[in-house]
Amino acid sequence: MTATTAFDLAGLTALPAQTWGAIRLVPLVREEPITDLRLEGRLYGDDIAAVALDRRTAYFSYIPHGFVATWTKDGGPAAAYGTRLRREGERQPVPPCAPLRFHRRMARRTDKNRLRFLPMHLALEGYLALHFGGPALVWEEWSHQAVGRGLSPRAEQAYAGAEVAGLGDALRAFEIHPGQCGVLVYAADALAAAFVVPHPDDYRALHPSLLHDLYGELVYHYAMLYGPVPDFRARIRDSAVSSLAGLRAEAARQRTEWADFHRSTMADGLLDASYDVQRVHRMGPFALSRFLPPFHRRTEQHIGETITHEDGRLAYLKTFRLSEHQVRRGHLLTRLAAADWNLKAAADGLGITPAQLALRIESAGFGPLLRQDVLDHYRAAARRGG
Repeated sequence: MTATTAFDLAGLTALPAQTWGAIRLVPLVREEPITDLRLEGRLYGDDIAAVALDRRTAYFSYIPHGFVATWTKDGGPAAAYGTRLRREGERQPVPPCAPLRFHRRMARRTDKNRLRFLPMHLALEGYLALHFGGPALVWEEWSHQAVGRGLSPRAEQAYAGAEVAGLGDALRAFEIHPGQCGVLVYAADALAAAFVVPHPDDYRALHPSLLHDLYGELVYHYAMLYGPVPDFRARIRDSAVSSLAGLRAEAARQRTEWADFHRSTMADGLLDASYDVQRVHRMGPFALSRFLPPFHRRTEQHIGETITHEDGRLAYLKTFRLSEHQVRRGHLLTRLAAADWNLKAAADGLGITPAQLALRIESAGFGPLLRQDVLDHYRAAARRGG
């Protein structure tokens, strides 16, 4: 099932941020934890993983960890099993070849009320599958590869959290607040990722997993190239405080102002957008879904996955910020599909010539979709026009 919707962080409150170099972490605390859904982590190691999506399609990536969701039908409390860790030296020596780990599906039941899913890769596979089948109509411009294989193989690049400068130090040094069920990660004050879980105990167990997650090119470069971000300090007016009660009231006002500023300014690119949401799995009263953005160019765009309760509560959230190049590819594929892959119609919709569109397709990495003689013709036409 697919729907278009927006989501918010209702029930979650943003506490004052903590900064380390270019990294800013904004803790999210729940007013009331969700007790009938719990998450645990599974560590898979550093082997390259292959996920069988169906009989003809496979997804290959670095997948160091997975999550297991446990829920109850009657709404009673559920206990998490905890994160599995290996002791140093416990693994067998690695053979002189690239090991490969196999998974069956992105989300798969392991028991009646337990679901194993691969965090973030569920969302990335949805992005890679965007119009994966290629041209729906066999126009003369498209190559045999485009018609027969579509966009296979489709590849994207990301960075592990351990490679993002300062993130490991920030996660190790920063305080985990009582009731904290999530965090928003910023690099040079650009929103890099959002991570939300149902229960504070789940967050404490999964907090280090942010180093295993994948981050986009923009996040990696912002963290590496930008200097320390400024700290937002609370300023309490001396004239407004004449007692301890007045001091508490001023502190509460500052917290409220910060939470409102964070929601309306810092996180608005994520929360004010509408998304195409696809439900992946029903889990009792909960639903595991992934979402894609509208692919508006030159704006902040995120993909991700959620677990929501049937009453609308957000139990789990993980997001990945796309780079501008990734947004352009998604935008291009969306416009081509909207024009039924008719090159001239898509070019007219974009306000450019078919030759310019063909060169955009090539620069986006989709050049093999066009017949070579057609692409050469459009190159020559672009040179003449230039």
